[in-house]
Amino acid sequence: MAHQKCDHGDSALHAFRAQEIQQPLHNSIPAELLPRFDPVYVEYYNKYNVGRLHTHEVPIEDYRQDPARYTVFYGSEPGPNVFRLTEQQCPVKGGEITIRIFEPALKNDDQGQPLKRAAYVNFHGGGWVFGGLNTDHDYCKRLVHALDGEMVVFDVDYRLSPEHRFPIPVDDCWTAFNWIRSQKAEEFNIDPDRFAVGGPSAGGHLAAVVSHLCRDAQIPLRLQVLSVPVCDLHGAFTPDGKFDRESCPYDSYREMEFTPALPMARMAYFHKHFLGVPRPAASEEDWKISPMLAPNFQDLAPALISTAELDPLRDEGEVYAAKLEAAGNVVELYRYEGTPHTFPSLEGILHSGRLHRERVVEALKRELLQG
Repeated sequence: MAHQKCDHGDSALHAFRAQEIQQPLHNSIPAELLPRFDPVYVEYYNKYNVGRLHTHEVPIEDYRQDPARYTVFYGSEPGPNVFRLTEQQCPVKGGEITIRIFEPALKNDDQGQPLKRAAYVNFHGGGWVFGGLNTDHDYCKRLVHALDGEMVVFDVDYRLSPEHRFPIPVDDCWTAFNWIRSQKAEEFNIDPDRFAVGGPSAGGHLAAVVSHLCRDAQIPLRLQVLSVPVCDLHGAFTPDGKFDRESCPYDSYREMEFTPALPMARMAYFHKHFLGVPRPAASEEDWKISPMLAPNFQDLAPALISTAELDPLRDEGEVYAAKLEAAGNVVELYRYEGTPHTFPSLEGILHSGRLHRERVVEALKRELLQG
């Protein structure tokens, strides 16, 4: 049998191997941001978040049917027991919403009469789309416990978008605040002149708007707690909900466009669902969408404002604080380094989360327990 001579041809082709390319897992922390984050957060984020869809990447219909399937929850700290937990229905335009009430035991004065208590009205975060009464449940318990019987907390389950778009979440919160103050103060032995409001993210936006409305209605308000608040949806987005990268006045939006917890895609999703596409035409109500545009910043309640270094909302929160201070208001501003937008809810694992809560407690004691 004759043997054929082997022609090896191009040796480079024989040596060729397809290049192995390792793509980062879905929703990984960008490499350029990774060294800036608290390593504890990185550990937990990589364990629970990386490779999973964020809730804004799931059709809202699917999320509503089974929220637990898509919600990642970690890092909070269980709250201590409080004396009484109840819920009541608050009438609002077109329906009713639930208010969860966290109540300490009554204290008596020297004559055996119940002492009047302060009140904190909480608005949860979640981009006006997600969240509910379970979001800040443990946080509300911790505040009641820390105020040692001097404060009742009311957590407002305002209606969510896109089923209930702007202005419904804003109107629900304002209605709830007035209902608590005017109709529930006697029932819960509350001093109507010792109220505070607050919340994180979208809840911070709602608290800021309610603070302006209190001033306009000549309702005394002792404190507004604005944690990583949304202050300016107009400045960051075009009317059709696109991120306005070129004209946005806040560098943190460009710097943190792909940051974990609150990338621009998530903020655009919230803008779309809260306001619709396009968002409402320009009107005198714009400031209720973007408190940064409020026509009057004078005579507002003292503010405790917290921002996160690695949050696109960082700069607008700090500009809002500067506007409050320039108008003569008392402002306490803290930026938490190495932290994501969600750090206030991670007090169980992050020092920054615990420090934030301690400062909230200090401010509540200072502003609510005097007089």
